[in-house]
Amino acid sequence: MTNDPDQNTPPAVAEPSATAEVPAAPAAPGPYAQPGPYASPGTYAQPGAPGGYAVPPAQPTNVLAIVSLVASIIGFALVGVITGHIALGQIKRTGAPGHGIALAGVIVGYIYIGASLLFLVVWGVIALVYAGTTSSTFE
Repeated sequence: MTNDPDQNTPPAVAEPSATAEVPAAPAAPGPYAQPGPYASPGTYAQPGAPGGYAVPPAQPTNVLAIVSLVASIIGFALVGVITGHIALGQIKRTGAPGHGIALAGVIVGYIYIGASLLFLVVWGVIALVYAGTTSSTFE
């Protein structure tokens, strides 16, 4: 063994100097990127999106679906059924949201039409039965 002073001393560690530049933190890319490991509610990681976080733009609900449900509820059942069927076709073709609303408008419209027809039939039968059993005092 030799008494070489370099073998017994640990390697020198570079001391950070006061003039050394500290790398700047990267800027948050995009309006939806959040610093830290957690994103704000409503965001999710999307592969390939700039910044790693993106919220896809929300598609508006099909307007005819809303018209269908409102028209069926307030009593314009025929309008509700027609606009509901048109909305269902548009939703199938475009993939826009509102399928459940349009379907509800169609169902409520058909129920309203069916109840109206049933009421008219029952009312007509009662009117015929009543007209057949009473005698007319007018001669």
